[in-house]
Amino acid sequence: MRIELDIKLGFKNVMIRPKRSTLKSRSDVSLERTFRFLHAKKDWTGVPVMAANMDTTGTFEMAKALAKNQMFTAIHKHYSLDDWKTFMDSASDEITEHLAVSTGTSKEDMNKLDKLMQEFPQLRFICIDVANGYSEHFVRFVKKVREKYPTQVIIAGNVVTGEMVEELLLAGADIIKVGIGPGSVCTTRLKTGVGFPQLSAIIECADAAHGLGGQIISDGGCKSPGDVAKAFGGGADFVMLGGMFSGHEESGGELVEEDGEKFKLFYGMSSETAMEKYAGGVADYRASEGKTVKVPYRGPVEETVQDILGGVRSTCTYVGAKKLKELTKRTTFIRVQEQLNEMFSE
Repeated sequence: MRIELDIKLGFKNVMIRPKRSTLKSRSDVSLERTFRFLHAKKDWTGVPVMAANMDTTGTFEMAKALAKNQMFTAIHKHYSLDDWKTFMDSASDEITEHLAVSTGTSKEDMNKLDKLMQEFPQLRFICIDVANGYSEHFVRFVKKVREKYPTQVIIAGNVVTGEMVEELLLAGADIIKVGIGPGSVCTTRLKTGVGFPQLSAIIECADAAHGLGGQIISDGGCKSPGDVAKAFGGGADFVMLGGMFSGHEESGGELVEEDGEKFKLFYGMSSETAMEKYAGGVADYRASEGKTVKVPYRGPVEETVQDILGGVRSTCTYVGAKKLKELTKRTTFIRVQEQLNEMFSE
């Protein structure tokens, strides 16, 4: 046993200090970024805000809506091949450039991925997603996918430490998903005691990834546009959102009505709800690590999109960053106090 005494920070622990700016308006700020990926050796240009690959947010409908703003969607892994065929029949190149195919690491997952990529080789992004990215099996799976698909962009995670970011990049991943436990419907920290404050995870993992020429995604913990800006300010290349994209017309989740008000169900993919839906229940060797909540129905996602993008543009004007790429270089974080118990609700 050992104890690390270094201070670790979440989004609630900091604010961004304003700086002298020459920008006159939010409209002067460009949120587009262009990345060249480490192994795939291909470029991508877009707004690096992503819908998470949860079945309540990573939907085909969400992909169509977000692509209009050059934003990205990690499609959840539970769509069938027939579902994909129907979607791809009407999907434009703009949409397919802004989505990823998600997969787990089982033999069945690999077989399904192979069939999907054989049918639709134009899909450029593969998201290999597990709750615990620290297992040797996961690293071997990333290597296997890289060998099979040398020109595809591989996203892998989740991890929260620099050394594991480096290992996954060396194994063949291009982009690493960072975050264990910060999501609003994730209970991993409560059930297991395992986690890492999200902002510090971003800072440490971004440093490791950028040293090797890779990128990271901040996955989880953002409750407001200001949190999204803090994630970018901390060095995240992409920011993945679940709760902020839930409850919309394009979101998954059952629509329910209570006392004349509409809600949509939003749940973690390790929750009892998700495991009942896709695995026939919670296995007797594990506990659920997610919860189910009712989110007020918010209509089309476009208004939320503009709220997020407008907030990040405004942050850029406060610190004088004309481009999103400049935000981390212009960011100075100020530590603020918080209640100790808030670290679990980050």
